Amino acid sequence: MYLRLISKCSSYMQASQKPKITAKPAIHRNKAVLRLYFPYDKEVIEKVRSLPGVLWSSTMNCWYIPNTKEMVEFLHVLESTLVIDIEKGPEMIEHRNLNRMNLRIIRYVKDRIKLIFQYDAELISLIKDIPLFYFDQKTKCWTLPHTETVLEHLSYFCKSRNLLIEYSDEWAEQKLVCKETKWNEVICPPEFEEKLKILRYSENTIKVYCNALEEFLNYSRNKAIENIYQSDIEKFLLYLTEFRKVSTSYHNIALSAIKFYFEKVLEKEGITCRLKRPRSERLLPEVLSEEEIEMLFNSISNLKHKCILMTIYSGGLRLGELVKLKIQDIDSKRMMIFISGGKGKKDRYTILSTKLLIWLRQYFLQDKPRKWLFEGALGGQYSMYSVQKIMADAVSNAGLRKHATVHTLRHSFATHLLENGTDLRYIQNLLGHNSTKTTEIYTHITTRGLKQLISPFDRLDI
Repeated sequence: MYLRLISKCSSYMQASQKPKITAKPAIHRNKAVLRLYFPYDKEVIEKVRSLPGVLWSSTMNCWYIPNTKEMVEFLHVLESTLVIDIEKGPEMIEHRNLNRMNLRIIRYVKDRIKLIFQYDAELISLIKDIPLFYFDQKTKCWTLPHTETVLEHLSYFCKSRNLLIEYSDEWAEQKLVCKETKWNEVICPPEFEEKLKILRYSENTIKVYCNALEEFLNYSRNKAIENIYQSDIEKFLLYLTEFRKVSTSYHNIALSAIKFYFEKVLEKEGITCRLKRPRSERLLPEVLSEEEIEMLFNSISNLKHKCILMTIYSGGLRLGELVKLKIQDIDSKRMMIFISGGKGKKDRYTILSTKLLIWLRQYFLQDKPRKWLFEGALGGQYSMYSVQKIMADAVSNAGLRKHATVHTLRHSFATHLLENGTDLRYIQNLLGHNSTKTTEIYTHITTRGLKQLISPFDRLDI
């Protein structure tokens, strides 16, 4: 997604300057820009010069044009005279040809971004204040960790200086290409994913089921699907348990994906009807005390980050529910938070804390979100990974020794309500549980009533 590319050519090229004539017309294409070469033609030049974001390069003897749908459509009129030449080309154009009012951010690997801009001492100073910065001598550009916090720093800087941001995710694009061109690997059947979508499974469930089925199909790749029987599926489940040592939860997911494929897509229920699910685990969740929650929030200096974790704890939200919150979901008149399409595609309301509302109003005045309550630095939903990173940093800064994750805040919310005398049925509705049996797990970790008990060991005269 590009917010805007290079400004109009007229600010860079004097009207008296004439582009040099090139012998062979061509368009060299890459992901960001098109390089347009053609013989001198006053009428064509006037049309090209009128396009937004066009730049004439006297060193390259060509026009730089943003590689957008509108630009490509315009160039179709020149198709009769120009030869399309697909070229990967360099990942950036020359720095001296870049508009000063432009910062290009490229995510080139999973956790790193590189910055391309004309020399700016203040921006370089900001970059050097960010941990793990690096200047690549080969490409002559700065690289930084790819986190929402880093993007926020860059976004705030650009807003204050009226700079324009151009963002592209080459890593995601390359990953998609690699997935589509995998060699020697069995890809998840399209009809499997289509059936899941028809039955309105959530995006996350579809992704997890497809990955699990792909693993099974690759494990059984030496057998045609019509020759796979119950014993083959059981061998795969044993492989998951003994070799992969996956959790009971993933074991269940893999089994559900396989059963869905054979029963709903292939309509061969006889193969999977006798498969048994693993014994369920009864693990107690980690919970923070109210004092530890205070330490956690007090360790965060960033207002937006503080509000993100406060919102999760004060309403008992799931991580996926937090990033999907819209501004209108905060109902300050009824003091409720509306959760749209939670787990199991269920809508519900949870409580809105009076103190949280004060914090959210401060945050709103500072950041001015447009659609989502918490937006990413470059727009759109906030990254779930970034929320997890905020939580991990806060736990470390607060000096907590417990293994606390974002979901720990939800567990703590339910436990603290129960310890303060809230009825279990109310907690069930606030959390969005189908059954009280799910909510009853918090009765096993609450300290309410236990503090009055005396261990028999304390009665001994030792």
